[in-house]
Amino acid sequence: MDKAKSKKVVSYNKWGYIFLIPFVVVYCVFQLVPLASTFYNSLFENYRSGLTQVGPNFVGFQNYVKLFTNGDLLIYAKNTMIMWILGFVPQILVSLLLGAWFSDPSLRLKYQRFFKTVIYLPNLIMASAFAMLFFTLFSESGPINSILLNLGIISAPYKFMSHVWSVRGLVALMNFIMWFGNTTILLMAGMMGIDPSLYEAAQVDGATATQIFFQITLPLLRPILLYVMITSLIGGLQMFDVPQILTNGTGDPVRSSMTLIMYLNKHLYSKNYGLGGALSVLLFIITGILSLIVFRINTRTSK
Repeated sequence: MDKAKSKKVVSYNKWGYIFLIPFVVVYCVFQLVPLASTFYNSLFENYRSGLTQVGPNFVGFQNYVKLFTNGDLLIYAKNTMIMWILGFVPQILVSLLLGAWFSDPSLRLKYQRFFKTVIYLPNLIMASAFAMLFFTLFSESGPINSILLNLGIISAPYKFMSHVWSVRGLVALMNFIMWFGNTTILLMAGMMGIDPSLYEAAQVDGATATQIFFQITLPLLRPILLYVMITSLIGGLQMFDVPQILTNGTGDPVRSSMTLIMYLNKHLYSKNYGLGGALSVLLFIITGILSLIVFRINTRTSK
């Protein structure tokens, strides 16, 4: 009997492996092979100078050394982090507030489904279309300048695209509008999973709504908050389409809105495959480290 059962288990396992084959094949063809090819290309000097093709010449890790020594990498990393922080801080605050409102049955908010749908809709709009909309709204002859002029707040059209912090602020504002709905849904799901008896016990003990939020809700939401923060940071490191379209790929003014992926795109556009590959590998390593941090902290929290 034992042998018959073991044979049956093995036969079931066989079908599991068979169903995994399409995923493994797709992963190898579209993920593993390109990753290995990118790392391979990063070890070569391979670029075009005018009409002359230089390389490919094997240079080892010189491309990585060049990235860290020319200073541009740190500048663009700083730009990326600044715009991510400007968008993420209001995003998490507003999402926590909305999540607490929507998940609190005592408030008895009406039309919740409508508002949940509305706040999530911007997440469905293409970032390129969103960037074009903001470019039109905040141009010198756009509606925002017209409103400010008519109200007498300014005497001449404000050049939003010519000032460092206005461009960074617009990029952060667009990222906030596009993603706060998604973050609200995630946090609200976490809040609704908290045992209601904890809230009831706290109310019986005389705890205020503020104390309940900071002493019960936030600590129990820590795994989801961490997940949201790290995934948002990974998305911030990959920030490209919004600043690319808003600044027409220049990262102006004075490269203050140039992100790491825009920097990578410039290398690929100029066919500098060596430096482009090195930068891609660095971003992959950073993303992998951040993902590992999330996994380890969530594992510890669940224990």
